[in-house]
Amino acid sequence: MPLVTPLNPDHDLETKELAAFFNETLGFCPNSVLTMQRRPAISKAFINLNKAVMANEGRVTSALKRLIAWVSSNATGCRYCQAHAIRAAERYGAEQEQLDNVWEYKTHPSFSDAERAALDFSLAASIIPNAVNEDIKTELYKYWNEGEIVEMLGVISLFGYLNRWNDSMGTSIEEGAVESGDQYLGKHGWEKGKHV
Repeated sequence: MPLVTPLNPDHDLETKELAAFFNETLGFCPNSVLTMQRRPAISKAFINLNKAVMANEGRVTSALKRLIAWVSSNATGCRYCQAHAIRAAERYGAEQEQLDNVWEYKTHPSFSDAERAALDFSLAASIIPNAVNEDIKTELYKYWNEGEIVEMLGVISLFGYLNRWNDSMGTSIEEGAVESGDQYLGKHGWEKGKHV
């Protein structure tokens, strides 16, 4: 049972209007947003930050951003965000082979060296203590410019917030996210956990 019960999507009409963004990314409004709207300033600020961070500005594709989010969420152990990130990656055109083998991104041939550098950065930036070091920086700069690195860290930081929010709240996971979690992550032991 969640720490705080999500409110009806019609509770705050401004949040509802902004949250239409999630119908594209996930196919539903996340229960986390429905909980945030108990303080509408938080839900609205979060949605606007999410839209800014996830905007496709160029070479850091929408699909790669969602895979970065998955690696970050996997590092922190948030099952809710793992399922949401893999679902959004699927909906934003991640290659089937990458979705099926995301756990093996370091060695699987469907991932490029540039993608590996981005995903290694996500892992290093998401663990505690933070493990971003000169080696991570050197690898990043082989493939990505400073604006792109800022985009990646925006995703990692956004999901740091979401991982803490959803794991602390025990946010109930939506059926669509469960389907994607089971399909792509279940073979490695993914389950809903406390997010029932």
